[in-house]
Amino acid sequence: MTHATCFAAGKGSYTRAVPAYLDHAASTPMRPEAIAAMEPFLAGCFANPSGIHAAARAAKTALEEAREAVAAVLGAQPGEVVFTAGGTEADNLAVEGAARAARAAGRGDGVVTTAFEHKGVLAAADRLATDGFTVRRVGVDPGGIVDLDALARALDADTVVVSVMLVNNEVGTVQPLDEVGALVHAGAPHAVLHTDAVQAVPWLDVAQAAAAADLIAISAHKFGGPKGSGALVARDGVGLVPLLEGGGQERGLRAGTVNVAGVAALAAALQATVETRDADRVRIAALRDRLLGGIVDTVPDTFVNGDPGRKIAGNCHVGFRGVEAEALLVALDQADVYAAAGSSCSSGATEPSHVLAAMGLSRDDALASVRVSLGFASSDADVDRALAVLPDAVAQLRARMGALT
Repeated sequence: MTHATCFAAGKGSYTRAVPAYLDHAASTPMRPEAIAAMEPFLAGCFANPSGIHAAARAAKTALEEAREAVAAVLGAQPGEVVFTAGGTEADNLAVEGAARAARAAGRGDGVVTTAFEHKGVLAAADRLATDGFTVRRVGVDPGGIVDLDALARALDADTVVVSVMLVNNEVGTVQPLDEVGALVHAGAPHAVLHTDAVQAVPWLDVAQAAAAADLIAISAHKFGGPKGSGALVARDGVGLVPLLEGGGQERGLRAGTVNVAGVAALAAALQATVETRDADRVRIAALRDRLLGGIVDTVPDTFVNGDPGRKIAGNCHVGFRGVEAEALLVALDQADVYAAAGSSCSSGATEPSHVLAAMGLSRDDALASVRVSLGFASSDADVDRALAVLPDAVAQLRARMGALT
């Protein structure tokens, strides 16, 4: 990597090397607190926490202190926290693990989720379907909110797992998890409720917002921690079949030596996020509103995806008719503005985001949409840079497309 394409981290601070990093929903810079918490376990405190000697006990103490800190923030007991290698593993363990445990206990084999979940949930559900589970995906409305009536109709006595994300990872809409929980309780008495809260931590009090959930997944790098470290809250009494077996770590639910450095950094980032969350949310919402207002005012034929009144503060998801999002992202990248799209390139063909498709967007509109996401490291300079670059980039791409037609 060159200095122009990365963040350079230093003790106690980080150095801005990119003029406008607007992809916080994909990954955040590490917080200084997380770096400081991680460093001792990359050097002197390197022992395996499963051992019995003094060095191992020190690592074990750090692991359990991190577990207590995470539990306190997420409204759980320490023994309910399972450390994983990230949000996708936590989602897989929750959905597959709970479904397989329930079927083994004879409680049923029904799995219900939404059509716009993270792929970590949808892929796990698809695997269960190939193994004979009954999997239903319920729709969402055009604003990006789960269809509660459709959810109620999908539930029955054989449903054992329901998975509804707390915050959508693309359009940033907050789902009515309390209402979801009430429907599950009434319509699927044998089911557990899982929520992917990976995008929620910087913006919501997850302990309160996900109080109805039996299983809660988070990922450190979405709130200033390191990649490759996550956690799953599994309430007491929730049965899980482990995905990884062999060592008995994490209550037998996740075998393998625990990443103590990553876990310590996750806990530090989580605590730092909670301490500044209220102030950050207000500041970042103002930045997002200025960015969105500037885009709408200066770029004709722009549309906004997701109900603006039900979004997290850092999400700005917009589309530009007559422009291919992938081409726009390349143009922004060349001007040192980093954003993302919900589409992916597979086998040479760009496919529209499954999230936007579930919300009813046309293929063309979905392929013209980009996600601009802000976070704790965002500044007025980021917004200024984006507003200076984006209108011209869109105009040039539209002119080019017009010349080709």
